[in-house]
Amino acid sequence: MSYRPFRNIGRCLLVVSALSLGVASLNAQRMPNITAPSGDTLPRYNIFLGYSYFNAHGQVEPFNLPYTSIAAGGIVSGAYFFTHHVGAEASFVLHHGTGDNGGNNDGFDSLSAGPIVRFPIQNFTPFAHALFGAGAIVGPNNDGAQFEHEPWTWGPAYTVGGGLDYDTPLWGRRISVRVIQADFRYAHADFGTPYTGGIPDFQTAFLGGKVGLKGVDISAGVVIHPSGESWKAVITYGCEVTVPTGPIYPGDIVTITGTAGQMNPKKDANYTWSAQGFPVSGTSDVVSVNTQALPPGTYTVRGHVSQGNKPYEMADCTTQFTIRNFDPPTVSCSANPSSVNPGESSTITANGVSPQNRPLHYSYSATAGTVSGNTSTATLATDGAAAGSTITVTCDVVDDRRQTASQTATVMIAAPAPPPPAATTSSLCSISFSRDARRPTRVDNEAKACLDDIALSVQRDPQSKLAVVGNAADGENMGDHKAAERAVNEKAYLVGEKGIDASRISVYTGTDDARSATTTLIPAGASFDSSGLTAVDEGSVRPTPREPLPAARHRRK
Repeated sequence: MSYRPFRNIGRCLLVVSALSLGVASLNAQRMPNITAPSGDTLPRYNIFLGYSYFNAHGQVEPFNLPYTSIAAGGIVSGAYFFTHHVGAEASFVLHHGTGDNGGNNDGFDSLSAGPIVRFPIQNFTPFAHALFGAGAIVGPNNDGAQFEHEPWTWGPAYTVGGGLDYDTPLWGRRISVRVIQADFRYAHADFGTPYTGGIPDFQTAFLGGKVGLKGVDISAGVVIHPSGESWKAVITYGCEVTVPTGPIYPGDIVTITGTAGQMNPKKDANYTWSAQGFPVSGTSDVVSVNTQALPPGTYTVRGHVSQGNKPYEMADCTTQFTIRNFDPPTVSCSANPSSVNPGESSTITANGVSPQNRPLHYSYSATAGTVSGNTSTATLATDGAAAGSTITVTCDVVDDRRQTASQTATVMIAAPAPPPPAATTSSLCSISFSRDARRPTRVDNEAKACLDDIALSVQRDPQSKLAVVGNAADGENMGDHKAAERAVNEKAYLVGEKGIDASRISVYTGTDDARSATTTLIPAGASFDSSGLTAVDEGSVRPTPREPLPAARHRRK
């Protein structure tokens, strides 16, 4: 007997693939946007009907009679899912050879059950299963079928494998195409005591022996999802604080919103809310909490939604919110003007800010003087404050939660201006009378330059005065009188030639040993020291006219 286990497997796989792809392509053209079943639309029941090809490996021992692949076969299975993904499956597989007509009559049937797991994705549902049960094995026959094969014998069997379903829109999505199912199968059969009578003839009883049959089972076909109850999705429920979106402070209204998923649109939803430590109530998916009476801290709110009494028809959620203390106020403090004279006032301005707009109360204090006012402006009176001192003013604010803030400003009390420096006299230029021996008291042209400077000095300061002191040389004849004339003549020039008011010029005689006259400028407020000087009696000393000398007479020879 020829043993070619892979003789038909390629041919069968080609047929299965062509059939599956053709059906999938046809359905894709009719419904290009099929999505995976989800929620309570996911089918609870699956019935699979299809063709099965078994690529058998094994031989009857001790005769070394091999089994061949069985191309004629069918499969039927049913699955029930407890959840989205997990269920139980029962399967019956029938593989019979072609009988005693010149071919082999190998056969393998299996009845098994076990868990199945599926993973729905868009348009397709992959799955995997592991089945345990019993298998019935018959044959193998020899070439030409000259004697009877082994009888149908049951033994333990198991199956491990999986496949891929293509979900179609047919019959309200109750039809899927099993593109492929590939399983590894193993079964053991004991045919009895091995035959030992030599070469068996046609009348020989069954050979006996045992076999461990294994192989790959390739299947494809149609999956039916009967109408009826589908697996119910478990309700999901989440909740979160939606208002306010930022920090929460005492007195804020907190809004909590619940979001339920996988609800049954045909049933009403019942909502309840609870919290520990404060009352909260609501009958919708939104609830509000008044935090007016709640101290700062973290609080938990629980929500519950239900559409029935079954576990998958209800769900809970929890969320937390934290109440913060109000932020303390801040304040700035300024004085205008910041420097005043003793007894003057300054305006104090405080700018208080509460981040949460709490009401503020203002107060003020000062290290000297008095402050009046209880709003954002006050007045500092500096009466009694020492000149040259600095007054520090404190601006205080307090909110309705007794949170405070302080800031300071300073006001300088100006010191009195120092008295102006005492005016002092200054000496101006001196005039010499020693050049004109014939008129020793006359103001000559050479003295004009000095006298012009003196006139300019006294004109620049209208309040100033002049003191002119005439002097005579020791031993000079009528020295005192000549000294007086020199002072009077200078005054006469300044008054007559330069227009200086005579009342602004005083004349004296001095004791210097020189034929001269000195001049001192006396600003307003300055004192002229006349000690050692003698005031000239201008009534008895008259000025000498400034006339040229008469022409000289020449004697005849």
